[in-house]
Amino acid sequence: MAYENLGEGALDYYPCRYGKSKLLFRGPKRKLEEPYVAVLGGTETYGKFIAKPFAAMTEEVLDHTVVNFGCVNAGIDVFVNDQSVLDAASNAAVTVVQLTGAQNMSNRFYAVHPRRNDRFLRAANLLKTIYREVDFTEFNFTRHLLTTLHQASPDKFAMVEQELKEAWVARMKTLISKIDGKIILLWMADHAPETCASCSIDGSDPLFVGEEMINELRPFVAGVVEVEVSRAEIDAGHGDMVFTDMEEPAARGMLGPIAHERVADALEEILRPHL
Repeated sequence: MAYENLGEGALDYYPCRYGKSKLLFRGPKRKLEEPYVAVLGGTETYGKFIAKPFAAMTEEVLDHTVVNFGCVNAGIDVFVNDQSVLDAASNAAVTVVQLTGAQNMSNRFYAVHPRRNDRFLRAANLLKTIYREVDFTEFNFTRHLLTTLHQASPDKFAMVEQELKEAWVARMKTLISKIDGKIILLWMADHAPETCASCSIDGSDPLFVGEEMINELRPFVAGVVEVEVSRAEIDAGHGDMVFTDMEEPAARGMLGPIAHERVADALEEILRPHL
């Protein structure tokens, strides 16, 4: 069963589309009348299980239209390959891009679904050669794939991880180059970017993304916002999330409403001078 289809009715996300995009975004649908702020990102930006995600909070405090282009399970590839979203971002006064993990995008070793970037499609011959002992037909999701590869051989996995990091930086530069106008990068996580060197495959998103990778992007953007959410803040906000019993395991993995409040506060400060 698809992740975004679980527990229909627990929270109305008013799903909508923009332009010719096949992607479903969180509504209510907004008019793309300039000036507006565009926000691109994954499940956290979408605001899964959150009654009022940070895009909506930011709109209120800025008194300025903020369009939520968050997409459940999105990686960079979702946006790089969607011209409708790129056009909307290019026409925005400012575009905020939430930094997503490096695992959910196509690279030299494997391909992912063009819209559901967490879904593994196929392994490249190079990966099959490196991991001859692995049956790649067993995998549907990138996390399962990478966990198995790491368990099979941590030494070999170092090559895979390095490829993901290099591909992430290159793909982010491509995304940035396709958006005209000012761009703000958003780090939203339960850890700081500088701790990525000690992150494991079991770590939290944005997986494999670290400070050095972000620093490579700084010359091409108007700014970087970093919001590190503590475990206490995540736990404290859990009671204000909206989910069914079936959705609770997935909800436990989200950052929660306090994180969204902190992101909205941080974005207000950096966005206001650009509007």
